[in-house]
Amino acid sequence: MPETRTISFGEAVNAALRRSLEERPEVLLYGEDVGVPGGVFGVTKGLHKQFGDRVFDTPISESAILGSAIGAAMFGRRPVVEIMWSDFFLVALDQVVNQAANVRYVSEGRLTAPLTIRTQQGAVPGSCAQHSQSLEAFFLHTPGIRVCMPSTAQDAYDLLLAAVDCDDPVVVIENRALYHAGKTEVEVGGPVAPIGGARPRRTGDAATVVSWGTLSSQAVVAADSLASEGHEVEVLETPWLDPFPWDDVTASVARTGRLVVAHEANHTGGFGAEILARVAESGITLRAIPQRVAVPDMRLPAAPELARAVLPDAAGIADAIRRVVS
Repeated sequence: MPETRTISFGEAVNAALRRSLEERPEVLLYGEDVGVPGGVFGVTKGLHKQFGDRVFDTPISESAILGSAIGAAMFGRRPVVEIMWSDFFLVALDQVVNQAANVRYVSEGRLTAPLTIRTQQGAVPGSCAQHSQSLEAFFLHTPGIRVCMPSTAQDAYDLLLAAVDCDDPVVVIENRALYHAGKTEVEVGGPVAPIGGARPRRTGDAATVVSWGTLSSQAVVAADSLASEGHEVEVLETPWLDPFPWDDVTASVARTGRLVVAHEANHTGGFGAEILARVAESGITLRAIPQRVAVPDMRLPAAPELARAVLPDAAGIADAIRRVVS
């Protein structure tokens, strides 16, 4: 039966993993430090003790983690594996891009790879250039895998369950800045939510702001600040980047006539550019030049004060909104 708990983002991830292990005997959970230590961020705490050998630690080898998970997924298991930082995907990208993404295609649909890959990305104070990249566009460029980025504790729970339920590989990108960022009410134990769809965080008709990850909440703060200036702004959070809710976004932009996209990835080649391109291709008449809010094309500084100078925030999003409504 569904129940409501007041839990953090990290605890919501733990609750979804626990439910998956309880309800699906074919689920395995493994990765570096996810077993006995309970995860480097404490997200898998207690699961090894409850489920024994179904939750285990691995050597420091991303290729081995992903390669073994693909094979297990093709033949009856539903592995949930963790790549500790998304930056570490790059040493094993072949396993995702050339192998997992191609299973259904090269087998003519006879095989699938119901594999969930949890990882985390984003900038926190002191994170260095090899632990702070936002790489969602890498995965979105590859047909055959699903990608999601939860922004709230409720989405952390719902999206992870949906990923485990999916018969194709899913990359679930969490943000470590959210793991312990306060507690909110989360409904657990209900039906598994379907994949896809936008989350309206705020309604309005002056402009549409599309965002995901940590910037979704910043976009709401920015939109609230514009209300005092007489501009009611709509904020659409898009936790599923593949499949992306194109219909929801284009319907909103067609109504407002103005678009701002905000993400924590680099400006050039970020997924925001794809959104702007698709909106342009749709033929919607825009009343202002659309804007992107993103990290400049640079490595993220480790020094917190320098990182704050380049990371997008509510003030930067508000400035972009002002540009499109002025």
